[in-house]
Amino acid sequence: MLFCLHARERGGASGQVLDKLEFFITVAKEHSFSRAAEICGVTQPTLSAGIKQLEDMLGVLLVNRSSRFHGLTREGEHVLIWAKRIVSDTRAMRIEVRTLREGLSGQLKIAVIPTAIGIVSALTAPFLEKHPSVRFKVLSAPSSEILAMLDNLDIDAGLTYLDNEPLGRVRTVPLCAERYCLLTVAGNPLGDRDSVTWSDVAQIPLCLLTPDMQNRRIVDALMREAGGAPLTTLESDSVILLYDHVRAGHWATIMPEKLAATLGVEEPVRAIPIVEPEVVHEIGLVVPLRDPVIPMVAALVAEARKLAESKELVT
Repeated sequence: MLFCLHARERGGASGQVLDKLEFFITVAKEHSFSRAAEICGVTQPTLSAGIKQLEDMLGVLLVNRSSRFHGLTREGEHVLIWAKRIVSDTRAMRIEVRTLREGLSGQLKIAVIPTAIGIVSALTAPFLEKHPSVRFKVLSAPSSEILAMLDNLDIDAGLTYLDNEPLGRVRTVPLCAERYCLLTVAGNPLGDRDSVTWSDVAQIPLCLLTPDMQNRRIVDALMREAGGAPLTTLESDSVILLYDHVRAGHWATIMPEKLAATLGVEEPVRAIPIVEPEVVHEIGLVVPLRDPVIPMVAALVAEARKLAESKELVT
């Protein structure tokens, strides 16, 4: 949690209320009082007492519990929405005041789908040239987890698909189109082709991303539409591991063209375009839909828009 780690730095009644809201948000996220207390850096009795004080202040029960967490009450679900908004706005206010005094500084936390790792540096490098006091923390995560992390205030922004599955309440900046290729080696099935179809690819053994990844769900759907299903002999959440298996021979995988270029495809590996149909999905930046925007996030959005206008990432 972005806020609990700093709870002890605050003082006064307002700080105490924020602490309790942060305790509540963390319990709702972790579904555990003990894990929430550990994350917030307090004892479990202190955390439980803080949530009980919040319930007394609001006059409603927020958490169904005995000795363990059993979910939020109906009132708790509504309070959670307000708690996230209050904590997020407080953080934004503090950062903006600090920015007015010191300029942009601090950590900007981004989560990225594995297939988009090839475009991260095109965004972060020019940003850091303009704002050298900012530090980036970049995590790899499935698209659904990125949206949850945004909602739980765990990250400031994400790079994910924009056009395939529901995004919820976020602001988006389209950055590039994702097209697909078959990565294999000469001598393997289809390895000597100049292009292949999705129907062709459905006939050969593949190593692919795990089903919790949206890229895998896209690939599975395309193969089903072509009348087949992927013959998966290995699954991983690491694109580097998939690429390494292809280089070892006797393996093939499906990968976005931009990612394949970033990894540096060279003999004996071949990147063969997949056609009939040629499929394109949109990758972009997502940030919370809120106003005012945290200054560092606003600067990141501005950099993303410049990147999109430059067409540098067009594949």
